[in-house]
Amino acid sequence: MLLVRRKLKIETERLSLRPPVHADFREWSELRRISRNYLTPWEPSWAPDHLSRKAFTNRVYWAQRSVAGGSAVPLMIFRRSDDVLVGAITLDNIRRGPAQSGTLGYWTGQSFARQGYMREAIGAVVHYAFSQLELSRVEAACLPENRASRGLLESSGFKYEGVAQSYLQINGRWRTHVLYASLRSDRRGKTDVG
Repeated sequence: MLLVRRKLKIETERLSLRPPVHADFREWSELRRISRNYLTPWEPSWAPDHLSRKAFTNRVYWAQRSVAGGSAVPLMIFRRSDDVLVGAITLDNIRRGPAQSGTLGYWTGQSFARQGYMREAIGAVVHYAFSQLELSRVEAACLPENRASRGLLESSGFKYEGVAQSYLQINGRWRTHVLYASLRSDRRGKTDVG
């Protein structure tokens, strides 16, 4: 893995992860547009201007502030072989002090799903969280019926921890989520999934 302090970039065997820049707008908006029906059952409702240049510009500025302030690490995921955008991953809600933790969120364009890209990206971001940010815990949550996301988290070393009622608004409704976590020094063994 390569980390350049001045310009955040994480590289894996097949992927390059970096914060969004203004020039990513067209590729990002097109991938989100063609993947809309695939993504919306699992995401918060899109604002009417979700795919607009202005909304993406705000996203870029938020990413810059978040990285600089240490509150989040929002990254676009590109396939190294052809520099094509495959999705995004964010380590958000970074908490310091006694917690030393953060929350992982991610999405993949429909045409790139089930090819192992997100598993590779999660592994890289979790490694970065533990080795560079010195976090102790990375959390993630997904809808109970999202078998693909649950399987992805479990195969990425996350352990099931429980259920959070009305955890997030997804597609316009408060939804219960299942909670997972990866610990820097995990000695818990396999846990039963509810």
